Amino acid sequence: MKKIALLLVLGVAFVACSKDGDDGNTPTTPVNKSANLLATGASANDILSNASFTSLVIEVAYVQNFQPTQESMDNFVTFLRDHTFKQDITINYRALPSPGEETLTLQEIADLESENRTEYNDGTTLAIYIYFADAPADTDDEATGTVTLGAVYRNTSMVIHEVTIRQLAARSAFTSLADVETATLNHEFGHLFGLVDLGSPEINPHEDTDSENHCDRSGCLMRAELQFGSGIMSMLESRAGKGVVVPSLDPECLLDLQANGGR
Repeated sequence: MKKIALLLVLGVAFVACSKDGDDGNTPTTPVNKSANLLATGASANDILSNASFTSLVIEVAYVQNFQPTQESMDNFVTFLRDHTFKQDITINYRALPSPGEETLTLQEIADLESENRTEYNDGTTLAIYIYFADAPADTDDEATGTVTLGAVYRNTSMVIHEVTIRQLAARSAFTSLADVETATLNHEFGHLFGLVDLGSPEINPHEDTDSENHCDRSGCLMRAELQFGSGIMSMLESRAGKGVVVPSLDPECLLDLQANGGR
């Protein structure tokens, strides 16, 4: 039975006001969050090009003790600079308490974002929110090995199930934790780039007919198996002896990005 972990949550546009000033009387400037609460892929061109936003701030919110490795974050920033025109990239880390859930739905993750996110688009700075969770996805089925490593659910929002990634990486003698984190981060951010046909239209047909918004080209970063536990480990381990463990984007995906403002 086909299982797709990429679920799209359409954000409701609204303007939220921050709390009153310290004196209790003078309100601070309202924060317009609406541009960060759109459908996945809606900000693909804004992320890829410098037409509207010239810098990128990434808020990495992680449950305490589930911070991603520095190596994977360095690899991730390199990936962004390689495929977008954003060279001014800032990463802000925020440690959060555990929500205390055994599993998490995407709606629960979106609710946690509403409670904890502090970075939103501001002037020429585009804001991204990434949550590293200490709980697996509620759709996981360990019996069949279909565990979800990450998902995107808005135009500037994604979740990484760090607890699941760590469990998988610990079982492999051929791939490191940083390898699995990097592959998952890059794959999920590929969807925020608008891949495949999710905001960055296909120049040539290459969408997998069995897995919506994923690439059908062998070895591509945007293959559907990069989203699931058993698939990603097989793919990474098969590449371990070749020296480059984490897959890159296929030429067809690159064409799509370049046509929508990317490198």
